[in-house]
Amino acid sequence: MSKIKKIGLALGSGSARGWSHIGIIHGLREEGIEIDMVCGTSIGSIVGGALAAGVLDQLDKWVCELSWSDILGFMDITLPRSGLIEGEKIANFFRNDLSDPNIEDLSLPFAAVATDMLSGREVWLQKGSLIDAIRASISLPGIFTPFKQKDRWLVDGGLVNPVPVSLCRAMGADIVIAVNLNSDIMGKRKPARKDIQSVSKKGKIGEHGLRNQLAAYLDNTMKRGRSLVLSRFGPDHADRGPSLFDVMATSVNIMQDRITKQRLAGDPPDILILPRLAHIGLLEFNRAEEAIEEGRRTLQLMLPLLKDIIG
Repeated sequence: MSKIKKIGLALGSGSARGWSHIGIIHGLREEGIEIDMVCGTSIGSIVGGALAAGVLDQLDKWVCELSWSDILGFMDITLPRSGLIEGEKIANFFRNDLSDPNIEDLSLPFAAVATDMLSGREVWLQKGSLIDAIRASISLPGIFTPFKQKDRWLVDGGLVNPVPVSLCRAMGADIVIAVNLNSDIMGKRKPARKDIQSVSKKGKIGEHGLRNQLAAYLDNTMKRGRSLVLSRFGPDHADRGPSLFDVMATSVNIMQDRITKQRLAGDPPDILILPRLAHIGLLEFNRAEEAIEEGRRTLQLMLPLLKDIIG
């Protein structure tokens, strides 16, 4: 009698592009393909953690309703300390609206990847609070503030292991399905955008009014598929060169692209799913429906090979 193969799902980093993981998981469910364990890096830890905790459908509903006003609510826009987004705000949201079991109590084995800020070593989070593990794994430098765990500071796992195939195999997976969100992000030029016009009104505007005004503007902008480049406020922005956000986002993309290629070459998965998501910017979390649909599409392309491997 042949041994039943265990299937592991390795969900990679890629910020807002990571909502495509939800579409891939839905597609696997619809095909009757059961996952025996899941691990995730950065945004992959959010989706993987929700799957392991049995709240993926709730997460799906929330992200599809996410607007820029919601995203701004998580941002420390008055005085950023070590990141634009204060991680405790989003962590507390997940605790209150989803759940926060201990990882070892989950019915589906789960682990998240983070990076030790001092040593630069890869950290596998397999015990303790699920939300704390996610909070550490998503701490992308410059975007999220680092997470303190006992006597060490942890940052985004994508700095060392963007697609955690090695962790999945260490957890006992015989077949690893991996999702690389960064396969098409380099070497592509985004469509040209029209100049952004100021939406400020005459008179004094309080902090609450400014937040609402900025949120309304960004919601309208993002619905038209534009990327978030907050500093492009004038007709001469092309002559000024890339903005601070452009530099930061592109640097993250370069880093993740190079590290992903190196790690996958040394430890390739059995199935590699490559959503085409270059058109979705680093912080465009409000474009979940597009990302989820792309996840479903790319899974369908790989299904014949996946079913042949599973047997």
